[in-house]
Amino acid sequence: MTAAWPASCAALALLATLVFAHDLRAGPLGTWAPALEWRTAEAWQQPWRAWTAALVHYSPQHLAANLAGCAVVAAFGTAARLTARAVLAAAAAWPLTQVLLLWAPAVSPHGGLSGLLHAAVAVAAVTLVVTGPARHRLIGGAVWLGLLTKVALEAPWEGAVKTVPGWDIPVAVAAHAAGLVSGTFTMGLVALHAAVRGHPLRT
Repeated sequence: MTAAWPASCAALALLATLVFAHDLRAGPLGTWAPALEWRTAEAWQQPWRAWTAALVHYSPQHLAANLAGCAVVAAFGTAARLTARAVLAAAAAWPLTQVLLLWAPAVSPHGGLSGLLHAAVAVAAVTLVVTGPARHRLIGGAVWLGLLTKVALEAPWEGAVKTVPGWDIPVAVAAHAAGLVSGTFTMGLVALHAAVRGHPLRT
């Protein structure tokens, strides 16, 4: 079911674009962002924000960067021939990425696909590592280590949100770290479950 992965990426990109287009047209009094974005203080009372926050973007640059990220992640997953199990792991990582931000209250309000995209890359990389063959394991391991290096260089422990030259909004680097953790965790659970049941993952 390799089509499930790129189709999911396309759906996310479309929904994010629709939300942004609506808010751009509606103006400050009719935007959806306040009801959809991640807000730590309202996380338990309004749990839908763990899903909808990924669809909120605050500038054209923010949206464009994440749409490009969706395209890259879709291509990576298609080349890796990811199955529906990887899609399931990424779907589970979606809200988990936001929930992990409860430990970074400075990331509030927050929106954007970047955390989920980091989770999706982690899911794809772990899938390659656990499915083989050897060349694919090396590629998956290299991608995962590259993602870890990127997150480490962003040093989220020094500040969950940072001003980055060239960006017109602050960058929530803690969301990138949360995505790495959640994607690795959920795909690891899926792989473990498959192994216990005697149905190892296959790409």
